[in-house]
Amino acid sequence: MQIVKRVAELAERYEVKMSQIALAWHWAKGVAAPIIGATKASYFDDAAGAFAVNLTEEYIAYLEEPYLPHRIVGAIDQNPPDGVTLLDEKK
Repeated sequence: MQIVKRVAELAERYEVKMSQIALAWHWAKGVAAPIIGATKASYFDDAAGAFAVNLTEEYIAYLEEPYLPHRIVGAIDQNPPDGVTLLDEKK
């Protein structure tokens, strides 16, 4: 929740939506195509507006400071067991 509060604080400071701060952080970290999960057409406009948000190095560090690394959850983090075929596996 600390990170969420910091995103809210920066959104207020930049006068943008929290989602725009999150997208600006992704782009600053080199993520070229984040999944935005738009369920309304206006969310695409919000996402495009995030291109105008230029987070400073200090604000990027501020967002990342409370993050604690954790083990991978919900993804394959090792070779799958025999008998399991990955969907993107070449045959």
